[in-house]
Parts: sequence; structure tokens; C-alpha cells
Amino acid sequence: MKKNIAVVNGGYSSEKIVSEKSAEGIISFIDTDLYNTFNVKIDRDSWVVNNKNRNFPINRNDFSFEADGVKIVFDFAYNTIHGTPGEDGLLQGYFDMLGIPYSNCGVLASALTFNKFTSNNFLKSFGVRVADSILLRKGEKINTDAIISKLDLPVFVKPNVGGSSFATTKVKESGKMMEAVNDAFKEAPEVIIESFVKGIEVTCGCFETDKGLTVLPLTEVVTENEFFDYGAKYLGEVEEITPARISKDLTLQIQRETEKIYKLIGAKGIIRADYIISGNNPVLLEVNTTPGMTATSFIPQQVAAAGLTMQQVITEIIETEFNKIKNVKS
Repeated sequence: MKKNIAVVNGGYSSEKIVSEKSAEGIISFIDTDLYNTFNVKIDRDSWVVNNKNRNFPINRNDFSFEADGVKIVFDFAYNTIHGTPGEDGLLQGYFDMLGIPYSNCGVLASALTFNKFTSNNFLKSFGVRVADSILLRKGEKINTDAIISKLDLPVFVKPNVGGSSFATTKVKESGKMMEAVNDAFKEAPEVIIESFVKGIEVTCGCFETDKGLTVLPLTEVVTENEFFDYGAKYLGEVEEITPARISKDLTLQIQRETEKIYKLIGAKGIIRADYIISGNNPVLLEVNTTPGMTATSFIPQQVAAAGLTMQQVITEIIETEFNKIKNVKS
């Protein structure tokens, strides 16, 4: 009997639209010979599943739904929510309590990496190079002169939680600092300000299954925009080159760093680590535990460059989680 897979998307943040696009990608990748696939959308007002072009409410008590008098229970959740509650550990805790296996990192790794400042400083303590940064919280007195004195200009101002470059600004002039900070505070209660690191931007995917850990080829990100902003990410204002045009030694160094990060945070499923190569040294920008999964996203590009298919990778990830349950029961 085919297992029921819920592809969970939406969420409570500005990244909802991006999440819905990723869900379309995941659904297209899943092997329908092995699994029944359901599109489950979550927002603050409702949790609904689309079944045969009809929407049904999700029973949150056991993550199931009823259609025409028949109860359907999900065997697995493929979580592709970017932002809260799917990337910060909240939904993972819910699935853990219900005993439902899911695709990505657990509560601790998700909560840790969702907080950019905490994550980068945690990894810094293990020798990972990161940009210098300052954390601001709503209600605190902000001294822009002190910030510039420590980090210099330009700097990046962005919400400390969230992604997809929403409310992210490259600030070149001191007079623009507070405008950028206030913009970022609209997205999150904490703001991170990071020093600018000049160099080549690359990103590296990594995942683990029963077959072991796989570190994917790197993608080089080239854009005429000020940085890899929303337009570059989702509106085609970028050139993405896989594999990246860097030396084999540097590629291997970044792949090893990504593998190290995967193990340090206790990751599960697919993650992506983003870097700036400054001189000959990779500087970590952030770790993404729910990377974009449209057909043209970084991970599908890297999977193809590795000679794999997304269907193959996703099947292995799903079956790895099912095997964990079997091993526990046995």
C-alpha cells in the first residue's frame, strides 16, 4: 500500500509565496508510484489539504483529514515551509509529539539555525569563519555611530530570523542605517547587522540518508544587484553556475566545512550553507535547513550536477525516516 505524504507549505511569514513555489517543486519530484502526495497549506487562520481539487480542513489533533466520510492519515510530512512555523522548530515539535516522521532538521537544529546571530556565533566557536555582527532587539537604544565604529561601512541589515532576503538592506551611508533597521524590525523582533565581506558568493547543499552523507557540488552566484536579494533569488536577476568556477582544493575545503556544519548542528534531511569566498577563505553567511525546492533552485541544480535525480534523493530521505521508525520498533 502506498504511503501518504503531506507536502507542507505556506507558513506565517512573508516567505509564504516562496514556500508555495517550493511545494510545487517537491510535488513534481516525489515518486507517485511509491507515494500518495497531498498539498497541505498552513497559515494562521487555517490548515487545509487539497484532495482531488477540493480543500478539506486538517484535524490538528492527529494531522489527518476526512474526505467524504473517509479518514486519511498522513504517514510522512515533507516540510517545505520557509520561515515560521516550519523552519524554526515549532512544526517539528508538533510532528515529534504526534510521532510523524518528517523531512528536515529537528527542533534544536531548526531553532538554532533560524536565529542567524546565535547560529553563526555557535559555529564560530568551532572555528567556522563568519562575518562580524551586532544583534539589536526592539525597544533597545540604538547607537548608529557605535555600530559603524565596530563594523565599518557598508553593512548588511536584516531580520535575525527569516530568509529570502525580505527586509534586507545593504547600507552604505550612516544616514540610511535607521531606515534599514526599522524596515527589518517590521519582519522580526530582532535585527542583525553584519559587516560586509567582499568576494565570490557560493552555496553548498548537503544531505544524509541510510547510504551516508552526500555533499553536493557548489553553485556560484553572480548578480549585478547590490547583493543576492529577492530579485536575484526569485526574479531571474542572477547567473547561477554549477559547479562553481573555483579551484578543486577550495571546492573541497567548502564541502568539508559544510559537512562539518551538518554534523555540528545535528542536521537531518537537506541543508544548504551559503558562503562568501574572501581571499582564499570561505566565510559562512548562513545555514538554511529548508532550502528552496523549485525546479531551478540551487539544490536541484546541485543534485543534477552530482549525477543524481531529485526523485531519487527525496525517496531516499523519506525511506531513511521510515527505516528509523522500523529500527526503533524492532
